[in-house]
Amino acid sequence: MSPATLALDELLTWATRPDCGAVVTFSGVVRDSSSAHGNVHALEYDTSEELAEQRLHLIVDEAWRRWPDLGAVAVHHRTGLVALSEATVVVVVASPHRDEAFAAAKYCIDTLKVSVPMWKREHFLGGSAWSSEAVPLGDVVER
Repeated sequence: MSPATLALDELLTWATRPDCGAVVTFSGVVRDSSSAHGNVHALEYDTSEELAEQRLHLIVDEAWRRWPDLGAVAVHHRTGLVALSEATVVVVVASPHRDEAFAAAKYCIDTLKVSVPMWKREHFLGGSAWSSEAVPLGDVVER
């Protein structure tokens, strides 16, 4: 969790290693519309940083447990105000093979969306409002 711009290039460099033939990245960025508003120019994220960090660590730990051959796993999320086209969340996974890297990256972002407490305020032309796209918060589930 950080209010600073996410450093995708640094994460890619960190995750690239000689024993991994696949490095998969997911970067969620601020788009100019939502289901409720057009002309979105920024998103604002608020969270309980302690709980969010704890949940992120659980997600990464579970990814390592499910895919023990992974070489690297990182999940970073912004807090505060994030401008149009900037990254709000980044997932980077390295693995010897692509199937595991894709599966682990998908697991990380999908689980983050339903288990990390994150409140999103949409800033749009003429005002701002808390997003109505919230989902019920659940635990990080082990299989």
